[in-house]
Amino acid sequence: MTLANLIFAGLWLLPFGLLVCRSHFLPRFLGVWLMVACFAWLAFSFTGLLLPAHEDKVFKIGQPFMQGEVVTMLWLVIMGAKEQRLAAAKS
Repeated sequence: MTLANLIFAGLWLLPFGLLVCRSHFLPRFLGVWLMVACFAWLAFSFTGLLLPAHEDKVFKIGQPFMQGEVVTMLWLVIMGAKEQRLAAAKS
C-alpha cells in the first residue's frame, strides 16, 4: 500500500473512534486508542512522504498505537459487544 493510501486508511479511524466512544457498545478506551491510531498512521505516512530517512523510526515508535484496529477486532471476536436491553422487554 502506498503512503498516500495510508493517509486515508488512517483518517477513517478518527470517526470510527468517535463512534466507539459515543456508542457505549465497546469500552471507551478502544475508541480513544482508535483515535490515537489515526494520528499515528498520519504521522507515519507524512514522515514517509516528507522525510523518508526517518520513516523506520516513526514506525517503530508508533507501532503500539497503530494496533488499535487489531485490538478492537480481537475484542469483538473474544468479548463481543454489549447487548442493549429494551425497557419494555424487562417487564
